[in-house]
Amino acid sequence: MVAGIVLILAGILMVIYPPLLSIIVAAFMILAGVMAISIARFNRKHQRHFDNPTVEFFFRY
Repeated sequence: MVAGIVLILAGILMVIYPPLLSIIVAAFMILAGVMAISIARFNRKHQRHFDNPTVEFFFRY
C-alpha cells in the first residue's frame, strides 16, 4: 500500500516537474551500479562460485 502511494506521488510530481524523471532514473542507475559492485566484492571476499555460468560471468571481476 505504501509503495502504491509513493508511486502515485512520484507520478504526480513528474507531471508537475518533468526533470524529476531524469533524476529518478539517474538515482536508480547509480543504486544498481553500487549494488552490483557490492555483490561482486562480497562474492570475491568469500570466493563464492555459482553453478550458473551467466551469473559467474557477471560477478567474475
